[in-house]
Amino acid sequence: MGKVIAFANQKGGVGKTTTCVNIAAYMAVMGKKILILDMDPQGNATSGVGIEKTPETKTIYNVIDGDAFVHEVILPTYIDGLDIIPSTVDLAGAEIDLVQMSSREKIVKNILGRIKNNYDFILIDCPPSLGLLTVNSLTAADSIIIPIQCEFYALEGLSQLMNTVRLIKHHLNQTLDVEGVVLTMKDSRSNLVSQVSQEIVKFFGKKVFQTAIPRNIRLAEAPSHGESIVSYDFNSKGAQAYLLLTEEILQRNNLNYNKINKNTKINYRRVENE
Repeated sequence: MGKVIAFANQKGGVGKTTTCVNIAAYMAVMGKKILILDMDPQGNATSGVGIEKTPETKTIYNVIDGDAFVHEVILPTYIDGLDIIPSTVDLAGAEIDLVQMSSREKIVKNILGRIKNNYDFILIDCPPSLGLLTVNSLTAADSIIIPIQCEFYALEGLSQLMNTVRLIKHHLNQTLDVEGVVLTMKDSRSNLVSQVSQEIVKFFGKKVFQTAIPRNIRLAEAPSHGESIVSYDFNSKGAQAYLLLTEEILQRNNLNYNKINKNTKINYRRVENE
């Protein structure tokens, strides 16, 4: 049975979607069967893997609303082994719809239960809020990865996020665990960054991944081309950091994987969006 990992932080701009998409891409290249569930109405994970959003695109919102079955909305991406359930701005309406549904916090969990066995990992890109979409995502998840930007303001709201995790674990999902914390946009030349990093390590201890993600222009450019960093610029510092981070996650889960380097042949799929 596949493992469901939610990527969450109610603070925007911390590299949450970038981290979700690039880890998903690397896992797929390493031989794992991966599904991204885009639960953010902004749909950045969807466009970040090259999916063109059109009025005809069926999304997770259609499944939540009962207009489609989950297998009908799963789309292949250009990387072999990586699929996505897309999202568009319409998903914002799901917050209102969910309020009126019975067992509203477990809707996404029930949806994923139908396909969980088909994947090694299902990675959920949560919205930058602690509303019902995020609550649904954390209720459905086995664990959570928290990307934190290495700056002072990133520490604000951290206790609120962890309180939400504790409440969900107590009332809705007793097995929810913190998979790890990723330090993102790290500039090792800054003394403030070092101080913030130390505070985060004090708070989370060994849950903080050893691999930190540096500030890197290639990471910022890749989504505009509808690509992950693994295909956009494998030799960049950002790509190498996400490679090491993905290996670290797989090692923590005691899983074997295919080692990759710049000479690895990546299987790309020809994808035609309807």
